Amino acid sequence: MSIVWRPFGFFRRLLRVESCNLTGAESLILFSPTTLAQKIREVPGIFLLSQRKGFSIMPEIQTNKREPELFSPPPGVRGMTKLDRTAFKKTVTIPVLKAKKEIVNRLMRSLKRAALQRPGMKRVIEDPEDEESRLIMLDPYKMFTHESFEEAELSILNQLNVNPQLSKYTLELTYENFKSEEILRAVLPEGQDVTSGFSRVGHIAHLNLRDHQLPFKHLIGQVMIDKNPGITSAVNKINNIDNTYRNFQMEVLSGEENMMTKVRENNYIYEFDFSKVYWNPRLSTEHSRITELLKPGDVLFDVFAGVGPFAIPAAKKNCTVFANDLNPESHKWLLHNCKLNKVDQKVKVFNLDGKEFLQGPVREELVQQLGQSKERKHSVHIVMNLPAKAIEFLSAFKSLLDGQQCSSELLPIVHCYSFSKDVNPTEDVRRQAGAVLGISLETCSTVHLVRNVAPNKEMLCITFQIPASTLYKNQTINLENQEEPHPKRKRTDNAFSEEGTQIA
Repeated sequence: MSIVWRPFGFFRRLLRVESCNLTGAESLILFSPTTLAQKIREVPGIFLLSQRKGFSIMPEIQTNKREPELFSPPPGVRGMTKLDRTAFKKTVTIPVLKAKKEIVNRLMRSLKRAALQRPGMKRVIEDPEDEESRLIMLDPYKMFTHESFEEAELSILNQLNVNPQLSKYTLELTYENFKSEEILRAVLPEGQDVTSGFSRVGHIAHLNLRDHQLPFKHLIGQVMIDKNPGITSAVNKINNIDNTYRNFQMEVLSGEENMMTKVRENNYIYEFDFSKVYWNPRLSTEHSRITELLKPGDVLFDVFAGVGPFAIPAAKKNCTVFANDLNPESHKWLLHNCKLNKVDQKVKVFNLDGKEFLQGPVREELVQQLGQSKERKHSVHIVMNLPAKAIEFLSAFKSLLDGQQCSSELLPIVHCYSFSKDVNPTEDVRRQAGAVLGISLETCSTVHLVRNVAPNKEMLCITFQIPASTLYKNQTINLENQEEPHPKRKRTDNAFSEEGTQIA
């Protein structure tokens, strides 16, 4: 008779049972556990070691699966609303590899794939039975037998004279060893959506909790603070951004109530009171995209400037910048951030309603530029980042320069942001903007998808050059040997290609 036996994670061993005499009626299958153990002890070459200090090299039958909830918190935390970190203790068994301590560092460089990756946990621990050796904790979802090692890993083990036999180690997990998503998934009602993400604004974690998460809001806030270094406050938005000043009411879920924060975006620093101004870290890429469209010497009008994420990078690029925001707090921090980033001499700051800004300072600057030399090479850009309402402000461009010297050169390029829930958001935004202007933008505009805001809700940016017929109502343009730009023709600025598509 022979027994196929596999130690935990080691190669197959075939052990011959030579001194175990069985009668015809006897079978190992029919033995009780006690009798079987006695019979096995009589067989030369078979040995058992009891577990000591959580470490054992007792052979066990190989399994190609591991408990899928191995690293999930204990079931007793389900429904917890007040965080009790002590309730997360749990004992698991994982594979370990034994190696001499002097080669561990070299060995670990080659075992990055196989090593255990858990927060707050050392991957190399002391061998409780051998002071000269160390135990390397391995990922139980990847490592089952010596065959789980890749060829390159086995080669290193051979070079360093390391036995590939895997042993098992009893490990105690605590709250510190679980990831935030694992904690929330174990606490919230089973089957409910778990959102472990948030927007980081300096030291503040900004969450948008759903209704089923609200009973656990304080626990969720504390977990976000615990699991994210540098986060000292967690807040939840409790209303939509629908007021005049584009800020929202928020509730501090956990941590300090200090909303004064500092953020770094695209190598620029912004300071502000997050409870009083609008800031969205998810727009970082969009701020860069618009900045890259500008050339030194261009003019930028930022109608809804906030604390300066469009205006300040443009000023650093040696553009002439006019920045406006109706919110007095945004205006204050815009001035502050211009000084902080040393562009205060390059940005003219206003505290006006968007329409007043367009029909006042913007119009005055455009009129002034009409009298400048025809050699002027720069472009004029107008950014309107107020997605909920910006399209409504496009009406301010109707007849904006009526009564002034007509020119086809000074046709500003508008970047207007909007939301859409339409099945075809691109065409929807074109229709909305065209309806306000009273023209068709189907063939002379580009639409850029900025981000998905919510299910079936997109944020987009429509870019187009304001037609002369919109700026100069009831007047004939004096072309003076110049042709009005055709939407399909290459323009001198870098916002459009020959095909009329935007160059990102």
